[in-house]
Parts: sequence; C-alpha cells; structure tokens
Amino acid sequence: MSTVIQLAIVLGIMVLVHELGHFIVAKLCRVRVEVFSIGFGTRLFGFKRGDTDYRLSLLPLGGYVKMSGEMPGEEKSDDPGELENHPRWQRVLIALAGPVFNFLLAIALMTGVYMVHNEVQAYLNGPAHVDYVSLNTPAAHTGIQGGDTIVHYDTVENPTWDQVAIRSLLNLNQTISFSYVHDGQRTNTKLFVEAKGGAEDFALDNLGFIPLRQDSPIEVSSLEGEENLPAARAGMKPGDQLESIDGLHLHSVYSLHAYLQDTAGKPVSLVVNRHGDTLPIHLTPVLGDAGDGTKYFQLGFLPVQPPVKVQRLPFGKAMVASWQFNKKSSLLIVEVVKRMFTRQVSVRSLSGPIGIGQQVHQAMEMQGWTPIVGLMAYISINLGILNLLPIPILDGGMILFLIIESIIRRDVNQQLKERVYQVAFVCIIIFAAFIIFNDITKLSIFTKVKP
Repeated sequence: MSTVIQLAIVLGIMVLVHELGHFIVAKLCRVRVEVFSIGFGTRLFGFKRGDTDYRLSLLPLGGYVKMSGEMPGEEKSDDPGELENHPRWQRVLIALAGPVFNFLLAIALMTGVYMVHNEVQAYLNGPAHVDYVSLNTPAAHTGIQGGDTIVHYDTVENPTWDQVAIRSLLNLNQTISFSYVHDGQRTNTKLFVEAKGGAEDFALDNLGFIPLRQDSPIEVSSLEGEENLPAARAGMKPGDQLESIDGLHLHSVYSLHAYLQDTAGKPVSLVVNRHGDTLPIHLTPVLGDAGDGTKYFQLGFLPVQPPVKVQRLPFGKAMVASWQFNKKSSLLIVEVVKRMFTRQVSVRSLSGPIGIGQQVHQAMEMQGWTPIVGLMAYISINLGILNLLPIPILDGGMILFLIIESIIRRDVNQQLKERVYQVAFVCIIIFAAFIIFNDITKLSIFTKVKP
C-alpha cells in the first residue's frame, strides 16, 4: 500500500505539471478550458471560475485538461474559444507546453539537488581505470588486466565508468568495439556484453570489470560481529590496510571479493600495513551468505567505504549542471527508443507502473531526499519525451497532424483522423498491457532464487 501511495504522489506530480503546461498556454492563447482536473474519473468536489471547472477527481494519478472542441467527433462551430478555431501555430504551442513543463520541472528539481546536497561516488565520473578482472569472463577474454585503463567503449572515447555502465546497458548481448591501455600500449579489440539474466540482473561485475574506486589500499573499518571469521582469528584489527593479497595490489573490497571467488576458497597470503609496520598474514576464506540466496567467499571484516564526492553548487553552476544532466538523460532515452525500433534493446527492459513503483519505493527507502528527487527528474524527462513521440493521441501525434495540415494547407479529413485515433488508442492499450505483464513477470514471486 505504501508503494501505491508513493507512486500515486510521484506520478501525480509529474502528470499534474504536464497538464498545467497545457492549461497555462491554452489560457494565454484564449482557448476556452472547460475542465482542469486533479485526478481522473468521478468528480468529488471543486469550483467553477469563468468557463473552467476546477475539480478534484476520484483517481489521484495526475490529472487532465479538457479544452473546448478538442475531442474528435465533437460538433464544430465558429466559437472563437474552441481549440480548432485557433491558428495551427497556437495549437502546436499548446501541445508542446506539456512536455516542455516536464523538462522545466526536471531542470528545477536537479538544480535544487546540486545546490543543496548531491552525493556521487568519486570514481564514476573519472577515467575508467580497472582494479581487477575476474577470470573466465568476457573482459578477461580480451586480455585486459588490473591496472589497465579503458580508452574506448562502444562509441565513446576515453569513457568514464558511468559511461561504460550506460553503454553496456544499451548493448546487452551484443559485440562492441573496445580498447584499453596496458603498460602504455593501446590494444583495440572487441567485447561481448554478456547478460544472461537481462537488464534487471546486469552489472559490470558480470563482464568481469571491477572498477578502481580509490587509490588507497583496502582498510579494515570494523571486525564487530565477525569475531569467528578468518580475519579476526588471524589477528587483523581496525585500521589495518591490505597492501597486497597473493602479490596483487587491490583497492576495494569488491575487487577482493572477486579475487576470492576466483581462488575458490584456497588459502591466501596477505601483506598488512599496521601503523607503518608490515605484517604477513595467512588465512583461508570461508563461505558466507550474500543475503539473496547466493554464497560467496569472505575474510570477515567491514571495510572503510570508498570516498564520496559531495557537491553544493551556487545557483548558476547548479543550473548548468542540471542542464547537462537533463541533456545527457534525454539523449540516452532517445537512443534507447531508437535501439528498440532496431531491436538492439529489448522492449522487456521497459518498466510500467509496477516497475516504476518499485523504483520509487526503493528511492524513498534510501537515506536523504536526493534519490527520490533525482528519480522524479528522470521520470519527468521520460514523460516529456514519451509525449513528444509522433503517435496519435499523444502530444507528438497532434503536432504531427498540425505539421501535415500546414504543409497541405488544409485540415486532414475528420473521419480519417478519428479512425487513426481509434487504432492508436487500441495499440497503446495493448502496449500498456504488455508492459504491465512484463512488470508482473519480473516480480520476485515469478523469478527463481539461485541455490
């Protein structure tokens, strides 16, 4: 129930802002707005001012604006307040206003995030330095090793780890161009982006890449609750730094875990730095429970977390950062849509109300308010771009018809319009049903837990 309420609030705000855009521009163009509703369905209460009925309706998922003469099949007249009696350029502006308001909302939300408190893991926006490469993985087959740097990934030269992750998701189960630098020499090769479980279960770890998250060695933060595990039994203490393991210099617990899985629980030799003194420690990893039904080899200590970059930008710089974020997100969404039409990205990767609800709930559960605000910005961008697609019923479809009518200098036949709208409506309903079914099949009750 809490997830449903959270989803209703988030989507409600997104759709309400979208409809507010249509409403404001329609009023400025002197189009008569008959209804401005918060929510859908049965009218609960409201008030009428001028020609507009401002109402609160039963279903709280967003809202809608009803303009005079906008519905196909309505009897037309010479009333100057009807939408159809206004110049086409004004109708284009009214259709554009909804998506534009969604983009403006996303910019405003991310500007607030950058101004107040935005936490980013420092390594994500830096060069793609590799800390460790897991054995028998797609990455390992290319010859790349720990300490190397990825200098080309798919279409991106000198990518960041953030770009590597994004380009991977766009090329699941496909072969891409891939280059790395080892000991100053560049190697150009290919990489198969393997994703047996689809986008939901994909991580860079699946390819074998373990990013370099920090330059400093792994440091023990605590052994509390781990007293019976190998690290504590071998005498390790908080503050100890792992200079090397079996001669490898690893810099994060993620790399350490990956190496332990590759050694399959065999004894390992550590070199530990304790307040400037070097200590050799020999121990044997044990199997632990990851909490999701899987087992993994561990030493048994809590590490000091990698550094986090905290940004608090002044308004001007926050606006620029927000613009860059929204530009990058918009281009990514457009590319995903293109790749779905070329079958490079599966439609199954899309999320409907259930999937979005899960993401909203997870964001709400995270510490602070920045995760949910960031997610709201991303959803708002999605909503804006979705409505600009040239599909009848959507704003983009209306704009497409208006452009066609401007080119041929006459209105498209009304009966043809109605038939196109009817077919489009049925297609959208079928597509929505598919997306919802896809969401349901991703639920944990329908997925197998790994032994």
